[in-house]
Amino acid sequence: MKQLVDVVVNGERKRIAQGATLLEVLTELELDPRAVVVEHNRRIVRRPGLGDVTVAAGDAIELVHFVGGG
Repeated sequence: MKQLVDVVVNGERKRIAQGATLLEVLTELELDPRAVVVEHNRRIVRRPGLGDVTVAAGDAIELVHFVGGG
């Protein structure tokens, strides 16, 4: 069983599996990585790097969703 750590996602505390990547966090939150911009600890992470960045206790993640329309 994986240990859970507390992180802050868009200002809200969430419990995430320790060592999870940002890509895994998006999957857990049911978000399409192509439709969000991810900021991890005040640094924007480009889509190709989402699987390389792991989340640790106390990290701050901001997710900005693209909204279509006209």
